[in-house]
Amino acid sequence: GGFCNYLGHMKITLSLIFAFLLSNSFSAAIPLKEHPRPDWERPQWQNLNGEWDFGFAAGKYDRKIVVPFGWGSKLSGVKNEGDTGYYRRMVTIPEAWKGKRVFVVVGASDHDTTCTFAGNEVGDFSGGYVPFEFELTEFVEWGKAQPLEFKVWDPNPTTAMGGHYLYGKQGYGNVRGIWQTVYLEARGDVYFEEARFMPSIASGSVTAALRLSAPAKEMKSAAVKMDGKTTLVEFAPGEMVKSVVIPLVKPRLWTLEEPNLYDVELTFGNDEIKSYFGFREIGVGKNQNGDAYVTLNGKPIYLQLCLDQSYHPDGFYTFPSDEFMKEEILISKKLALSGNRIHIKVEVPRKLYWADKLGLLIQADVPCAWGNVSEKMFEEHWKCFEGMVKRDFNHPCIYQWTLFNETWGLFSNRSLEMGLASGKGKKRVYREQSQRAVANCYRKAKALDPTRLVEDQSPCNRDHVVTDVNSWHAYAPGVSWEGLVARQCADNVLGSRNNFIGGNVQRGEPMMNSECGNVWGYTGSAGDCDFTWDYHLMINAFRRHLKCAGWLYTEHHDVINEWNGYVRFDRTWKESGFEDLAEMSLADLHRDAAVFFTADAKGKTGQETGRFVSEGEKLSIPVGVSLVTEKYAGKILSLVVCDWYFDGLGKKQYGSCSMLPKKIPAKSWQNEVLWNFDFTVPSSPSAGVIVFKLMADGKEIARNFWSFATKPRQSSSDFLGTIVASNWSGGTTNVLSGLKYNGFGKGFVEFVLSAPAAGGTFVAELSAKRKNAKDFDSNIKKGIDWMLGGGALDRSKNRNSYPQTSAVDKFPAKIKVFVNGSLAKETVLPDDPADSRGILSWFSQPPPLGWSKGSYLYEAGSYGYLVEVPVAAKDVKDGKVRIKVESDNGLGVYSEAFGRYPLSPSVR
Repeated sequence: GGFCNYLGHMKITLSLIFAFLLSNSFSAAIPLKEHPRPDWERPQWQNLNGEWDFGFAAGKYDRKIVVPFGWGSKLSGVKNEGDTGYYRRMVTIPEAWKGKRVFVVVGASDHDTTCTFAGNEVGDFSGGYVPFEFELTEFVEWGKAQPLEFKVWDPNPTTAMGGHYLYGKQGYGNVRGIWQTVYLEARGDVYFEEARFMPSIASGSVTAALRLSAPAKEMKSAAVKMDGKTTLVEFAPGEMVKSVVIPLVKPRLWTLEEPNLYDVELTFGNDEIKSYFGFREIGVGKNQNGDAYVTLNGKPIYLQLCLDQSYHPDGFYTFPSDEFMKEEILISKKLALSGNRIHIKVEVPRKLYWADKLGLLIQADVPCAWGNVSEKMFEEHWKCFEGMVKRDFNHPCIYQWTLFNETWGLFSNRSLEMGLASGKGKKRVYREQSQRAVANCYRKAKALDPTRLVEDQSPCNRDHVVTDVNSWHAYAPGVSWEGLVARQCADNVLGSRNNFIGGNVQRGEPMMNSECGNVWGYTGSAGDCDFTWDYHLMINAFRRHLKCAGWLYTEHHDVINEWNGYVRFDRTWKESGFEDLAEMSLADLHRDAAVFFTADAKGKTGQETGRFVSEGEKLSIPVGVSLVTEKYAGKILSLVVCDWYFDGLGKKQYGSCSMLPKKIPAKSWQNEVLWNFDFTVPSSPSAGVIVFKLMADGKEIARNFWSFATKPRQSSSDFLGTIVASNWSGGTTNVLSGLKYNGFGKGFVEFVLSAPAAGGTFVAELSAKRKNAKDFDSNIKKGIDWMLGGGALDRSKNRNSYPQTSAVDKFPAKIKVFVNGSLAKETVLPDDPADSRGILSWFSQPPPLGWSKGSYLYEAGSYGYLVEVPVAAKDVKDGKVRIKVESDNGLGVYSEAFGRYPLSPSVR
């Protein structure tokens, strides 16, 4: 008996070891293995992500797919070869779950999903964005492997965009099939269907509203444990919904700076839930100046947001890891933003969890349709919104629901939005009947969730009907933003029809921008170019006009047809150049204290952050303070001003650095010009910045800079005239009639330059030169459908593009410099950069003529590196010297009117 017991013990031990190793090997292969909903977690659950059998024909599982990545995405491992996908895997329901009800939960699947378990159809669901579940209990064989299957049909893009389906922005990558975590969970006989936690700051309490899955069968208590104490909620027989007010001891507010969360444990019979909430309130109020603002915990908040397409290049709607989702939120936090607008997509719950935990507001869009307005569209839209509210009610980060976007899916007499395919040329009509339907959606949404703001739609057509926020869209070059913002502020008055349609008028809602930037501000979009110069001008304009309660920049990250993100599609950072120019970052433009500029006496509106100046010119720059807070009130404001510039030799020269004598007490929400700074431009060629540091009681609270460059002395023809020979494998171009010379591929350029008889130094600003897609005539002439991802293979197809400097994507060139035929220097040009350091390139851009007349960029922000080569007296013949530059990867040669340094190739 003892030996048998020993063998039995060995058998059990080995089984446990094997099970442990097996589970851990599987767990390592499970993508997104964390519980998908930290706000709604039961203790007994099983993640079903990972490898499933898959096929595009019923019963033919001829390949593998990685769940939860939709087919067609790289991370799924399956190409897009059909509209219907079939999934299968074996699952084992643990015997420990006996006595519980078993459900399979699908986070999201696009679009029509049917589930079969152990050969029995257990349910179906239609809709692409919200979770659904099917009960398996009846067919479970405890502890045995059983087949779980899904059939998913997803409309192709033509069907989806032409019909009532909510399509969102799937032109960035077609989301097909299961795209959020699939899991099993065990629940009690009567279980929690929903729980809402509604804080009240006034009473210092939270109301817990509980909903059961079925009427209670007998008198039974639900237990709500939070903040160290347990509250019992009695359910009488037949009751399903009960609420209880729970006082909190010294409530800890959820704020962006201190995102406190309250953990909650719910118990009813043998059903258990872990959840959480944030103690915060969202509303509308006024700032110290009487302007309507969104409020957080009763205080006005200046909203500085970004449009988050929430796309991944390899997973589309689905991110590869939880850490990646955390970093998505941290990107916005590092930029000192208030929040993200999740653009016409229902966000993955764990990303919302990180926004809750790290303190970032979320404006949540309902995905929109693209086709003609229809009753079916409204039905699908409302079904989706109800699912969003049910799933996401307890996320404190969500402050606003945005029901529709830019009238997509609301127009009549149009088969497709944005002039695509068969809809091109037909008149768009937002009919009164559709407006009434949208107003009805707004009222129903407010009733369903009275704790948040609701926007009828985020409009580019000035067509609000009824809304909590009066928002507007605009895309424009940086020089146009002062006029745009000033006009919106002037039209922001009670009873104004500005931004409204159908006889509806403003009712005192907070007015703010809900999409802005330069990406669509230039004819045909901006392509991949330096966004930071225009951004600087734009934010400067917004901070001058605090009647506008905030802005929303497009966008968080690049996508396949818009390359204007703070970071690239792979989330690597772009370089703004602000660090070199003023030892600051974009985040410094977003602080609660800001320095702004207005046009000086000789400048024009739109040039407020800098302009070409004359040598020796005397400037008087108006400097203002923008405070979107009360915390500096009463402190003494002072201004420290420093300047530096590159001279005509490319040497960095430092000017003065001093505190202005005028000191001023700060006021709450102060927004006014406080100083006029007098500055004398150097009396020789120069290009640089004036840095302004705002101090409060001696501590720096804000920083900004004003750029200047002296007008060039040399003409473009004189610059080009110094080039006597060149030969490039990829050809040549020049910019703006000769302000910059480009050679592509391998080759050389040769100059004949004047030189002192005693010799000197050859000085030039040079860069590597990639041949962008736009530089090929065939690409320039092709019509590109940018809205649906045209140009996705190369971000430089757009004629305005010039890829912005990247932290990782460098483009180096090896060069050799010859003086009178003798090799004098070999070096590497690290890149072909473009950002705000290219001051001269930006100042030389032609003024925008408007979209219809043509507003274009010409290698804006591009600049090079200072190259210096000694020239001996023996090399100078008759006051001339011949300089030849060879490159293995293209060459950009900058004149004194273009680039970073106020010089042309010369010998000094």
